[in-house]
Amino acid sequence: MFTLLKKEKTTKARLGLIKTDHGTIESPFFMPVGTNGTVKSLRFEDLESIGAQLMLANTYHLYLRPGCDILKEAGGLHGLSGWTKPILTDSGGYQVFSLSKLRKITDDGVKFRSHLDGSPLYFTPEKVMEIEQIIGSDMVMPLDECAPYPCDRKQAEGSVRRTTDWARRSKEHFLKLGMNKNQHLFGIVQGATYQDLREQSAKELLELDFEGYAIGGVSVGEPVEEMFKALDWVMPLLPEDRPRYFMGIGLPDQIVKAVGEGIDMFDCVLPTRFGRHATAFTRKGRKILRNAQFVNDPGPIDETCDCQVCRRYSRAYIRHLANLSEITGLTLITYHNLYFYVNLMKEIRTAIQEDRYEDFQNTFLKEYGSELYAV
Repeated sequence: MFTLLKKEKTTKARLGLIKTDHGTIESPFFMPVGTNGTVKSLRFEDLESIGAQLMLANTYHLYLRPGCDILKEAGGLHGLSGWTKPILTDSGGYQVFSLSKLRKITDDGVKFRSHLDGSPLYFTPEKVMEIEQIIGSDMVMPLDECAPYPCDRKQAEGSVRRTTDWARRSKEHFLKLGMNKNQHLFGIVQGATYQDLREQSAKELLELDFEGYAIGGVSVGEPVEEMFKALDWVMPLLPEDRPRYFMGIGLPDQIVKAVGEGIDMFDCVLPTRFGRHATAFTRKGRKILRNAQFVNDPGPIDETCDCQVCRRYSRAYIRHLANLSEITGLTLITYHNLYFYVNLMKEIRTAIQEDRYEDFQNTFLKEYGSELYAV
């Protein structure tokens, strides 16, 4: 599945390839989030023109709508949607975390209620594998328990124990169903903010031998320093011949910093969510385009960007559209944001290839105004 092509000389950054039945992905890479099988406000033609290599979708939401019967009849999400590139599916574990008032976790699985109509649902590791088989995703995440922040040690210990047990059951069912013929299963490291628990979780998952490893339970409200501590603890334990996924991490400066620590895969809803709220990502940080300072501004969203939005539309015009809640304006900002992310990953891969990632990282973080510059 994963081929390590190069390790950069000055940092821990690396280049690789992930091969799937729906295409080969160059790493490091960013996954646009298409929770319901679509990236909000954009067409697949837009994603293709941006250069997106794959899409992330969500098992929980697709299970509710359109449902497994429709997905199965269509030949999975690829068949239903017409998206021909790779797909990664989250297991719904984060929804279990976020729907804390609607669920009950046991060692066997999770009982909860639909956020749509309150109907009872029950997810086990085995059922999640069956749903993801029907979806037909190329990369598959198992059901895990994401501990909140802050949490006490006892709660974190329970999260690690269940996550390991569910990972074992997931892999057994994954193999039983024959999913290993064309799908790839990851393990998810938990442990909250406790170093020994993070290390324990990683070691237990390594014994189960997954095709990739994700660091989960981050970006749940903890300070950025705590997120990167989890990397410091876990990364030395992860094998070099497997892809490494920092789940839910997606601010540009965090991505640039994490690539330097050896991370290969990222996802985040922020480029699309911020786009729908008229906030754009640029080389010099974020711009809130509804602000009055842009009312007569003829310049592009980002002077350094060559996307089709920045080549044609002014900040003043986009501000006008955004302040009227015109969908075109919000779509334009979303397009730019995802282009910014995908192009950033291309620049990152080039810098690694040319053994100048440390300089690239320092320059980017300084220009972006990141607090991570000195970390």
